[in-house]
Amino acid sequence: MMLIEQTAVPVEALPVQALKDHLRLGSGFAEDSLQDSLIATFLRAAMTTIEGRTGKVLLPRRYLLVLEDWRSDEAQALPVAPVASVLSVSLFTVDDREIPLAASGWRLVRDRHRPKIVPTASVLPTVPQGGRIEIRFEAGFGPDWASVPADLAQAVMLLAADYYENRYEPGLAGAGLPWPVVGLIERWRTVRVLGGGAA
Repeated sequence: MMLIEQTAVPVEALPVQALKDHLRLGSGFAEDSLQDSLIATFLRAAMTTIEGRTGKVLLPRRYLLVLEDWRSDEAQALPVAPVASVLSVSLFTVDDREIPLAASGWRLVRDRHRPKIVPTASVLPTVPQGGRIEIRFEAGFGPDWASVPADLAQAVMLLAADYYENRYEPGLAGAGLPWPVVGLIERWRTVRVLGGGAA
């Protein structure tokens, strides 16, 4: 399995001013925007960490999921949530010929933790020998930072602030997540039982 992020979060969507307010950085000076790129970097790092720990996409992006075969011919779980829409599902032959699957043959089952694609008939189609599956989809809580659940948004703020305040302390890099952040994200973590099964 390979998950490829195809679009990035634009800097305008990042809560740069909110983090500056959280850090109580001075305002009203000509140099107010000098640290914006640094703040944005820490926000991206914090978002990536929270998304990695929870499997939740905070701000909308497009993804490409490449699989060698279905997890099960009855359902294929998607590795991140929430999934807004599945744009396409295609099979590829060993010689790279694309076989698009009609949208009438599958549907997206939305789920807070484990969204999946299921067949509308009996089973998902057989993958060609030596071929692959490519699924393109959009994931994210909503169009802007206000759409992110409050506890996840606060976790990003706390972690980004921690990165900012300890940026000159390289020895803290392996210390793990701060406990307040762990508490905020705990309910969003996906529990996988028996390797996840088909779901």
